[in-house]
Amino acid sequence: MGGFVCASALVFAAGGAEAAPERVRFDIDAKPYSESLIDLALQADVSLLGASACGGGVAAALKGAYTVPEALGRLLADSPCSWRVLGSRSVQVSAAAAATAAMTPTPPVSVSEVLVTATKRVQSTQRLAVAVSVISAEQLAATGAADPGETSGQLAGVLTTNLGPSRDKLILRGLSDGAFTGRSRSTVGTYLDNTPINYNAPDPDLRLVDVERIEVVRGPQGALYGGGSLSGIYRIVTRKPDPARRSAEVSASTSWTQDGAPSGELEGYANLPLFDGDGGLRMSAYHELQGGYLDDINLGRADVDRTRRYGGRLSVSFQPNDIWTVDLAGTVQNLKSDDTHYTARASGLHRAHRVAEPHGSSIGLLAATVRGAWGWGELVSSTGLVRHKYSSIYDASAVASLYTANGSERAIYSDAARTEMFSQDFVLTSRGAGPFQWLAGLYGSDTVEDSPATLMARGPIGPLATVYRDDRRDRIFELAAYGEAALEITPGWTLAVGGRAFSINRKTTSDVVSERFAPRSFERRADFSGVSPKVSLQWQVSPGDLIYAVISEGFRAGGLNSGGARPLATARETFGPDRLRNYELGAKLHAFDGRLVAHSALFYDVWKNIQTDQFRPSGIPYTANVGDARVAGFEAELSYRWDMGLTVQANGLLSQTRIIRVNPDYAPELTRGLPGAPGFSGGVLAIYQRPVFRDLTLRLVGEANYVGRSRVSFDPALSPEMGGYVRAKISVGVRGRRTGAELFISNPANAYSDTFAYGNPFSFSQVRQVTPQRPRTIGMTLSTAF
Repeated sequence: MGGFVCASALVFAAGGAEAAPERVRFDIDAKPYSESLIDLALQADVSLLGASACGGGVAAALKGAYTVPEALGRLLADSPCSWRVLGSRSVQVSAAAAATAAMTPTPPVSVSEVLVTATKRVQSTQRLAVAVSVISAEQLAATGAADPGETSGQLAGVLTTNLGPSRDKLILRGLSDGAFTGRSRSTVGTYLDNTPINYNAPDPDLRLVDVERIEVVRGPQGALYGGGSLSGIYRIVTRKPDPARRSAEVSASTSWTQDGAPSGELEGYANLPLFDGDGGLRMSAYHELQGGYLDDINLGRADVDRTRRYGGRLSVSFQPNDIWTVDLAGTVQNLKSDDTHYTARASGLHRAHRVAEPHGSSIGLLAATVRGAWGWGELVSSTGLVRHKYSSIYDASAVASLYTANGSERAIYSDAARTEMFSQDFVLTSRGAGPFQWLAGLYGSDTVEDSPATLMARGPIGPLATVYRDDRRDRIFELAAYGEAALEITPGWTLAVGGRAFSINRKTTSDVVSERFAPRSFERRADFSGVSPKVSLQWQVSPGDLIYAVISEGFRAGGLNSGGARPLATARETFGPDRLRNYELGAKLHAFDGRLVAHSALFYDVWKNIQTDQFRPSGIPYTANVGDARVAGFEAELSYRWDMGLTVQANGLLSQTRIIRVNPDYAPELTRGLPGAPGFSGGVLAIYQRPVFRDLTLRLVGEANYVGRSRVSFDPALSPEMGGYVRAKISVGVRGRRTGAELFISNPANAYSDTFAYGNPFSFSQVRQVTPQRPRTIGMTLSTAF
């Protein structure tokens, strides 16, 4: 759940050659506008190309034969919405007072009314046999969540590591392969609209500016998304250009952190109609400065961990005819942290490092989506090109003697990577609400990663000199065909079967030079292929109530290790693929006219031959297969909406992870459970809003989430405990027709907690590392619309 949607537009593409001149027999009960519009689309055999709601209120029942325009007119007659025909095959529904709605808070919409596209077709969350959570644009604005880490507490079973901005890993359902990032592919696929934006890199931490919603699909999604979705999908859906009206908005924030430096943010967007209402252009931009709060007494610097992030997006949409629509978008972001965010245990907010450890990340994305709709189906082509560069510097003095023969006492390690990923996805889906539904797709990607690593050292005198370097290049080509078919075998019961056949080819080259040892090079290939199946059975108990069972699988290809002054043992030169099978039983229920909504799932996962990224004693990373594990858990999300304007959400995950087989080539023993997988995590979010004076609306928001205790590593000897802390935030604001103001406070208790027991791989085994929470921070936000 974790979200309520009230978007600005709902677009339908009609199924016939004209704008549905024929009459359709409708049978729609009285229910909220959003649910009524969903039923209309399904019963009329039209495709939804967007998601929206008209705010609060209930539409009248609609029974009888009408054209689609007539049905829309009747359903929306008493609503705060209007609609117009965009072409002979599409209709747009939007708020009647668009300029007013842009700034005035809208009552949250029940999760049962939310539409998602993460399953590659537009569906209501209440009708999907999969665990899906959504955070709407309204909820993102209310909570001030600016990146994936700040959304995690609003979603059941979603956690992030806390190494630092653009250095973290997303974790779903406690399915963690460890805290470190290396050669293994991410277990969570991160998408910007339809384009994957990560491979084995850490999450790029895109700032959530001008975003329509966040969709999270939990459980392996190998059948639809392939290897990068072992534990699920995190999808950022951006706002698309509005062809109907001009609009713009700017907001600015400033905040002060106790014992730290101030922070500031500036962001905004502008929307322009194009082509006489057949298209639009949308621009957004932002600049953010996160003030530091750690002082380095050795370097004599205060607030060393400052981070700057800036970027923007430009998108164009147009409809050349009644069948095709085209969306083009470009996104860029640059991020730079002046230093890392960890300290030594018991050092508080002070540290004593020899050198600064900065980190930088830049990402650029070009995407094109072409959509065509006919009476019997819909074709979507998604093309994406991603360039992601990131680099980190570490103090490697603790292992300098391993790389030099002259008694060096100072060393710096530079780890950099440049990834270029091209992806192409074609998916053809059936349309309408008949008893048989299907989709078929083809996917291809070509990924090139250059990852040079350098260690420089110096003795008591003299400059730094390179004593170790590994020039590595990986090229991964993936090709897959996938599909799914669903049949209503008896009224209310639907069986769906799907799968993905894939082939993955990897080529790795590496050239290692070292001061102490002979140089070495290799060029090797590895090929992987297989099938990831999925089967589900769902029972529509009543409208809005669903019980489902699903079996699904995820797969990650293996690869090759390189690097290190000394070569690895033969058994560790390669790492094999791993596979996860998920057994799940879930329920989606609502009561009290949709005011209470509950989503829950029981799951049991068997994870074979787990890949994990680890570090050698010299600090150089490598990837290994540690063994097998099983994960059993229960997750739940609840929300209740009172008529007085109060909405409360709660989420929680209970899980138990156990290692059931140890790979003797990796270690004689492991920790009992998976690292970074607490037994319990959960959160509560309350939003209250009411009119107070003329057009002003008061909004109060309170948020708190708990992250339980876990270990940082598989290795019992190097596995300090972390977690067991609460994150909290409170805000109060007023918003009017065009302007808004808000005051907020995060970490109000000024708690000091170890959020992540890791920071530097070269001293990790020698110093107990901790990453404290940002101290109490107080701030304000001002916004205005045009």
